[in-house]
Amino acid sequence: MMKQALLQEFEHEAENTRKLLKAIPDSALGYRPQPELWSVAQLASHIVDIYYWYEGTFNLDTFDVLIHKSKNPNAPDLERAASFVEIFEENYKLAKSAIENSDEATYNNDWKLVEGEKVWIGPMPKIIAIRSMLYNHLYHHRGELVAHLRATGNKVPGLYGPTYDDKITVVEY
Repeated sequence: MMKQALLQEFEHEAENTRKLLKAIPDSALGYRPQPELWSVAQLASHIVDIYYWYEGTFNLDTFDVLIHKSKNPNAPDLERAASFVEIFEENYKLAKSAIENSDEATYNNDWKLVEGEKVWIGPMPKIIAIRSMLYNHLYHHRGELVAHLRATGNKVPGLYGPTYDDKITVVEY
């Protein structure tokens, strides 16, 4: 039952991610509001990479970023906005499969994020890692991306309803 709810949220939110990534123009890729913050391209790259993390989070009890980085064949071209959508589509399929093939009985297993021997996060129940490291983490970075795109004067799609850019038709009864 929990897996089905996670899958439904995943599908709904993946469409929002897709819309947002499609809204990125090449002209905005280098924008960063402050020198220490990620650029639009770096944020978009991180967002599509999070979808690659689903397998290691749903189906492993220890996610090693060193192994993840060496196995991930999907690196976007940071100079071409369309590449983020392309990589997203590949990683989306992998992520959906990871959820579908996960064993709900393992959702309370201890889970941790490591880099070799160094523990970065955890241990914590896997379901907490799923909600925080995948879902909420993704939403956080999408919000940053929306702010970056707005700051560059670009339109952004409505993710949870229309934005002021959208033409709203009022229907009177």
